[in-house]
Order: sequence, then C-alpha cells, then structure tokens
Amino acid sequence: MSISASAESRGFRRMVMLLIWLVIVPTALLLALGIVTLVFWERLRLLFGILVFTLVVCIVTGAVILLVLVRREARLAQLQLDFVSKVSHELRTPLTSIRLFAEMLQTEHSDPVQTNVCLDVLQRETLRLSERIERLLDWGRMEAGRRSYELVRDSVPAVIESALAAFTTTQLGRPAKLECDIAEGLPELMADREALVDALVNLLSNAVKYGSDEAIQVAARTNGKVVRISIADRGIGIAVPEHHRIFQKFYRVDDRLSRDVEGSGLGLAIVRHVALGHGGTVEVASAPGKGSTFTLVLPVAPLIEN
Repeated sequence: MSISASAESRGFRRMVMLLIWLVIVPTALLLALGIVTLVFWERLRLLFGILVFTLVVCIVTGAVILLVLVRREARLAQLQLDFVSKVSHELRTPLTSIRLFAEMLQTEHSDPVQTNVCLDVLQRETLRLSERIERLLDWGRMEAGRRSYELVRDSVPAVIESALAAFTTTQLGRPAKLECDIAEGLPELMADREALVDALVNLLSNAVKYGSDEAIQVAARTNGKVVRISIADRGIGIAVPEHHRIFQKFYRVDDRLSRDVEGSGLGLAIVRHVALGHGGTVEVASAPGKGSTFTLVLPVAPLIEN
C-alpha cells in the first residue's frame, strides 16, 4: 500500500495550466477582439463590452494566482534553504562529538572510567547520527513514492511496546518519564509495525523536546471502528493557527524556544504520511502553555470470517 508523492506536483501543474488559460489565452483573445472591432465596431459594441469585462476578470484572477504561486515557491525555497542548514548542523554536531571522543580514546593515558564515558558518548552520538540519516532517507522514499506499507494484522499493545522500546534506546543516559494507559481488549490493526513504531517514536521525541519535566502520557482507546493512540505532554504547546501547518515538510513553529531545539521539520510530516498510509489520520490538540496531544486515528482490522 503506498501513497503517491507526486500529488503535490500534479496540483502545481494544474495551477500552471489554469494560469495559462486565465492570463495568456484571455490576453490573446482580447488582442484579436480589438483588431476585429476596428472593422466591425457598430455591430459588436455590446458584445465587445461583455467580452472585455469577462476577459479583464480572467486576467485579474490569473494575476492573483501568479502572485500566490510566486509567493508559494519563494516560501518553499526558503524552507528548503533552512532545511539544508538545519540538517547540516544536526549532522555536524554528532560527527564532531564522535571525532573528539575517538581522539580521546587514542590517548595513551586514558583510564577505564574515561574510556567508558567515551564509549557511552560514542554509542549515543552514533545512534543519533544514524537516526538523522535514516529519517532523511525515509522521507526521500516517501517523496519519491517508493515508500510502501506492508499491512498485516497486529495488536495495538505490541506496536506500542515496540515503540516504547525503540524510544528508550534513543534516550541513552537521559530516560524520559512515561505513563501508559492502554485500554484492554483493543481490536487488532492492519499495520506496518516498523512504520507505526517510527511514527510513535517521532511523537515521543517531540514530547521530550517540547515537553516539561512532567511524565509523557501514552494512551490507546477504541470506539470499535478506530483505534486512537495518543501521545500527550505538558510543554510549551502550539498556537491553534499553527495546527494545520505543523504537518507540512520543513515547517517548524516560529518560536524562540522551538528554534533552539534540534529538528529537521520532517518528523510530523512523516507521522502524517504513515497515518494516511494506514488509512487513518493524525490529530493535534494543543494551546500555548497547555501542552500538546497528538493522536494517531487508525481503522481497526476487518473481522475474520469463520
């Protein structure tokens, strides 16, 4: 099961074609009409007035669309530049740490305690670098339409348990406080466990980055038709006008604190892609200073006929 990543480019091409029909074609017709009226002015006066009004409306509409497209492309170009800058910084930081502590291990007088510290840091930074690279590769596959989901029947507690185990591995030396509330008797999902685990780890990582010292709440509920897996924190929160934008690629909330937190702006875009790939959605409930709750809403697996 896969989602075509070319939908956005198709939408852009449709807008370009609309722009051509609303600007170039009306302009050509207006020019031809002007030439014709030079010869048949009296007979075509009323028709000329109606057509000119219609064509001017088309041209104005096309000009507005052109401005929107230019603004959109300029914003996307800026987001991409910011993305390259952030990714370069994220990759350079663990590489610098790896090089530094590798050099410390090469010294002749390193004691066992120092060696263990260096090895611990090397393990953590290597894992961190691998996580960054894998996220970029995964997003590249999604954008190219090559990311497919192998959906099989799976239990919700097993998926959440795998996600918590994977998340704990990424928190070496700085364990996060977690509280789980998993309802009993949850129906099975048609799920790609690896993809869902990745999505949940992204949400858990965000909860740590933007959360507070309070425990992160992990919950799962069902109404019989869908399963809702929620990750809630009590952190800085997100303003309501930003809710529809945070799932866009490269986008990060323009807040001083959030800008100081590492991130590529791809995590929530990947979460949304995974949710859609499972026939579900992702919801957010948040407000500044009141924390955030992200919820994966996934359809339950069909009943097995006897």
